[in-house]
Amino acid sequence: MSALHGDAVRRASAHSAAREDDEDRLAELGYKQELRRDWSLLHNFGISFSIISVITGITTLFEYGLNTGGPGTMTVGWIVVSFFTFIVALGMAEIVSAIPTSGGPYFWAAMLAPSKHAAFASWITGWFNLLGQVAVTTGISFGLAGLVSTTATVKSSYTPTAGRTIGIYAAILVSHGVINSFGVHALRFLNNNSIAFHSLGVFSLAVAVLAKAPTHQSAKFVFATFYDGTGAAGSVGWSIRASPAYVAACGALMSQYTLTGFDASAHLSEETHDASWSAPLGVISSVGISAIFGLFVLLSFLFSIQNFANTVGTTYGEPVLQILVDVFGDNGAIVLMTLIMICVWHCGLFSMTSNSRMMFAFSRDGALPHFFHHVDARFRSPIRTVWLAAFLSFCLALPSLGSSVAFSAATSIATIGLYVSYGIPILIAVIYHKDFVKGPFSLGFMSRIVGLVGVGWIGFISIIFCLPTTNPVTSQTLNYTAVAVGIIALFAFGSWFVWAHRWFTGPIRQIEAERHGVNVGNPGELEKAEAEGKLNPDLINAGESVASKT
Repeated sequence: MSALHGDAVRRASAHSAAREDDEDRLAELGYKQELRRDWSLLHNFGISFSIISVITGITTLFEYGLNTGGPGTMTVGWIVVSFFTFIVALGMAEIVSAIPTSGGPYFWAAMLAPSKHAAFASWITGWFNLLGQVAVTTGISFGLAGLVSTTATVKSSYTPTAGRTIGIYAAILVSHGVINSFGVHALRFLNNNSIAFHSLGVFSLAVAVLAKAPTHQSAKFVFATFYDGTGAAGSVGWSIRASPAYVAACGALMSQYTLTGFDASAHLSEETHDASWSAPLGVISSVGISAIFGLFVLLSFLFSIQNFANTVGTTYGEPVLQILVDVFGDNGAIVLMTLIMICVWHCGLFSMTSNSRMMFAFSRDGALPHFFHHVDARFRSPIRTVWLAAFLSFCLALPSLGSSVAFSAATSIATIGLYVSYGIPILIAVIYHKDFVKGPFSLGFMSRIVGLVGVGWIGFISIIFCLPTTNPVTSQTLNYTAVAVGIIALFAFGSWFVWAHRWFTGPIRQIEAERHGVNVGNPGELEKAEAEGKLNPDLINAGESVASKT
């Protein structure tokens, strides 16, 4: 008994010491610890793991991957993309360790930049993050609508059409909007379910597919088969019109889109034990483990393809569904597709949660109309930004009524928007490295190299994913990613130089609130703190960087 008691005392002592270290680190940044730190590293990792949701990206873009490079590009591309994404995650982790607060990318940009550039960096980062948030909600939920529509064709006479898929998509957005508006307390419970589905459920599915498949493809097929299905209506593909390297680069979209959302670990840093270590470890572990886990899931599908030609040209319009039908039959395929769709639904739900919170914070700082800076008193939810997120996501999918590449375009927009918003704070930390005071997680002399490689990769994918992927390029096959990203870029830069520079000061209210321990990620908390007189805006220096405050 005495030994057990001694172990308990030591654990309690270690826990207390870690908590004091967290509070000391926040104090160095000028913050007061008030949020409860009841999230462990495992839970922190679990949130990002379920939001990354490898099954969502792999399943919804599997057809794109098969036609844009084939199995070899999908597997090798996954490994290459995972490596560079891990580099980006390392750069983000170093920032999170130095700034263990719950702010997002545009918040980090404001804190890392020097005074005269803080508001500008925050403005540009915020608009790209908003674009990425809206587009990723579109990609997830519209992808789910496609899965529902194709699965409904099994053992029925249902015929999918663009109009019907948009209708299903609208219903999915409404379900996410209702829960985010009126069921906020259920979100944590649903999140725990999501973690279980995405880990145990998806792992069991992958093992079952491999074990049950009547035959398996060779390693040469999986790792070395190149296929170009980018030619439409009998036209040659881009491997002939351009080069196989062009097709392979465009085919990386499936992997890169899948490995997004790992910034979720950073948003929970103020509620995580030993945050200066746990939050950055949560970021890099979620990427590393998702990369390995995703490769296993991808390989399980590719090795289990029974007939490549039938899978690529499946009458279902969904190669993963064809693989499951070939392996398990109609009934088994429907059951397993239902599991996949449950995972994707949860992923879309929390994507809208994140989307609406970002828009709420952006409206609080004046970037969006003040109308959206509102929290429902009864449900404690930013209902207006929830439905703004749903509306914008719905609008972004409308081109699918007249475009055959609308879904891949939405995922390209999401990937570019999010990664640009990740890259700007990393780039600022590289440029002003002498003023960047690092936390306990430091890359040392490799810091600038990692940052530059990560930013370079983000620049590369931002160009590649704007390029056309179907030949010939017509109104039906135009990749409108460049149009959407271009509009946001022109608006963000143009509006800043025309009028926003006169009044936009960045998230200075959030920064002041964070210093007083207010959870700015919880809508309404900042306003409550102001009403109670906890904050003193006169003490805020909008342009100070984190480094100067430490």
